Amino acid sequence: MSDVPFGFGLPDRDPERRGGDQPGGGDPFGLGALFGGIAGGGTPEEVLGKMPLFAELQKLMNWSGGPVNWDLARQGAISQLAAGHQPTSEGERTAVAEALRLADLWLDQVTELPSGIERTAAWSRVEWVEQTLPAWGALIDPLAERVVAAMTSALPQEAAMSFGPVAGIMGRMGGLMFGAQVGSALGKLADEVVTSTDVGLPLAPAGTAVLVPQNVAEFAAGLDRPADEVRLFLALREAASQRLFAHVPWLRQQLQDAVHAYARGITIDREAIERGLGEAMAGGGIDPNDPESIQRLLGSGVLEPEETPEQQMALRRLETLLALVEGWVDTVVAAAAADRLPGHGALAETMRRRRASGGPAEQTFATLVGLELRPRRLRDAATVWGAMTQQHGADARDRLWSHPDLLPTSEDLDEPLDFVARQGVDDELRALTADDAQDPPADDQ
Repeated sequence: MSDVPFGFGLPDRDPERRGGDQPGGGDPFGLGALFGGIAGGGTPEEVLGKMPLFAELQKLMNWSGGPVNWDLARQGAISQLAAGHQPTSEGERTAVAEALRLADLWLDQVTELPSGIERTAAWSRVEWVEQTLPAWGALIDPLAERVVAAMTSALPQEAAMSFGPVAGIMGRMGGLMFGAQVGSALGKLADEVVTSTDVGLPLAPAGTAVLVPQNVAEFAAGLDRPADEVRLFLALREAASQRLFAHVPWLRQQLQDAVHAYARGITIDREAIERGLGEAMAGGGIDPNDPESIQRLLGSGVLEPEETPEQQMALRRLETLLALVEGWVDTVVAAAAADRLPGHGALAETMRRRRASGGPAEQTFATLVGLELRPRRLRDAATVWGAMTQQHGADARDRLWSHPDLLPTSEDLDEPLDFVARQGVDDELRALTADDAQDPPADDQ
């Protein structure tokens, strides 16, 4: 794990990199841009009054829709995409629909899970941002809310009374800070994602299978494979993911619950804040009327959340679930495409390298959730699903999705073949138990 959510990372131990002269140094939330280098400070209202575009900032500050300013997130993401955005054409929409239809036919032959596609869509990058915002909101809002609550509650009462403007600015800027960070992350993500499930979560409305033609074309560039073949390969991955999320009703909720379990554990060391504020007050380093001194406080590490054992457990659960989803998709796509797509092996290897080098899923979760997917987990999960298919058949493989307790745990993925071997023993025991239940009891004579 490289980061905790919303840029709350541990302070850099290298004083040269940590210094304010470095880009972003001591300013983890981008407050420098918001304050605009204002000197002299004042109350929050006076500070805002000195800012450029005050009316627009005041509108943003009046956001009351939750802990993340999603209006700002949407605007920020779309503004990043403006220069390179291409709307989808009718021809692209037709090609996407045909690829997804053919992908579903192929998948019917390798899994008993029925199609999860009710409609198809070809989204532009901007449409991807706009259409996935509700799903991101359900995932991120509880996390941001907990971060804000932890920061506010951790301020000692004496400090809160003495530094009222600090707490006031922190509370009022929270939605802006998170909105700006989420918008930046989603804008970068929209440049890369090729489907609606590229990050391992179903982000489109239920039953909607999506490809992003502009990104599909860029993904295909340089692969030395026909564009139609690349599109069909990605359609297979999207259609397989749609089947899983449509017919494993608890899966979506389990993924969200793991993120929210992490959020519930966010705490900040109150004693560390007291020591930090005490040192800052003694050294004259904090002035409630000076926004730059507030930036230095936020960048000092004093307000960094602490990761608890419960959070580490939640992140392992989330990582394992995402790896199992990805591994299952890899396995069924390989079965469906092996004899039909000549370049399947090369395309699959390209996807593996994309994940290993830090593709969309890894980068986004590292930024927004604090999770960095490890390729080793994905390989181990794919080993489980592939071995289950070979040793017990596709039906037995897919039955593991019938209940969360049947799935491999993180510990099981350490020895994936041992897990698969145990499934055969468990099947035999269940068969013996069923036979015993059918045998009539013997008479006691």
